[in-house]
Amino acid sequence: MTHLLVVNAGSSSIKFKVYDAAVMEDRGVARIAGQIAGIGSQPHFSLKTGPAADLGPLPADAGHGALLARLLDWLRQELGADTLGAVGHRVVHGGAEFAAPIAVDADVLAKLEAFVPLAPQHQPHNLAAIRAVAEIWPELPQVACFDTAFHRTQPKVAQLFGLPQSYYDDGVRRYGFHGLSYEYIAETLPGLLAGRPGGRVVVAHLGHGASMCAIRDGQSIATTMGFTALDGLPMGSRSGAVDPGLLLYLLEEKRLSAADLGRLLYDQSGLLGLSGESDDMRALLESGSPAARLAIDYFVYRIARELGSLAAALGGLDALVFTAGIGENAPEIRAEVCAQATWLGVTLDAAANTAGETLISTAGSAVSAWAIPTDEELMIARHTHRLVVGD
Repeated sequence: MTHLLVVNAGSSSIKFKVYDAAVMEDRGVARIAGQIAGIGSQPHFSLKTGPAADLGPLPADAGHGALLARLLDWLRQELGADTLGAVGHRVVHGGAEFAAPIAVDADVLAKLEAFVPLAPQHQPHNLAAIRAVAEIWPELPQVACFDTAFHRTQPKVAQLFGLPQSYYDDGVRRYGFHGLSYEYIAETLPGLLAGRPGGRVVVAHLGHGASMCAIRDGQSIATTMGFTALDGLPMGSRSGAVDPGLLLYLLEEKRLSAADLGRLLYDQSGLLGLSGESDDMRALLESGSPAARLAIDYFVYRIARELGSLAAALGGLDALVFTAGIGENAPEIRAEVCAQATWLGVTLDAAANTAGETLISTAGSAVSAWAIPTDEELMIARHTHRLVVGD
């Protein structure tokens, strides 16, 4: 095996990276990285890293399977027909059964299909990509890597809802998500600490989807997302946590249908709903309108509240890490969160934060603060390499 392909298939895009398997564990630099975006409207192909390439005209009605076929044909020509050794996939939901990456066969695929109702915006597209590769290149090993798996180390009390035990037995529990991102940070942070305490860490994965995770000695202890990826923090267009009684009120008194309620919670809420302007934090920070400021304030307020909750679950805090699109690229948001975390011992180095440095707390800060780019694709590549090659 010379190369590994990582596929992250969403509703309107297929993101991919190709790694050199021989150096992947040590260096983790993608040889080729790109995406097919605009699926469902007008698909278009672009590369961030790699040789100049054009897949040719992509039909407007082309689905994931046809587009993956086009991509795999190009990769065969670019890499050589026999050099691609395996494909690793991001799969959002592994349920209670899958606590680690697994080689995909028909039985595994059938089990993953049962989790579609738990992640309806993600799981169908993840599985469509697996099926497409199996049809195009059936001899190629495929590995499913789960966003939920990292959180299976949580104690049962952290996974419970206050419902009858029979519901938990049927799989109604707090699963948590963004696990591949948290796992990457958990593996990366110890090499940066340089003797600083780091046993109790809260990671804030802040992007269009946003969550936070309490990590003790590299393992997930608690996280803000629960049964679905709607829970916890407000997000780009997702509501985050709401009173369950409010949902009953919207169904019974406002006569929303289940479909209407789903659209409200997933697509019309969060930063978009509060601001009435945009689901993009960059646009809100540039706006300056009172509504945009309110959305930002609520986002920061909820992060600060969850930080206190997660620190309590850890019994204290040694390090705070910001990651993902907003966490990595919005020093204003990092500064506002840290300002509300001074009671925990966080002292921000304003210059380091503005400059985009990795360590953004002062030398005397009781709790260190960091801005660390995440790399979920590299985490998938590492898992795929270990599972297929065996080291």
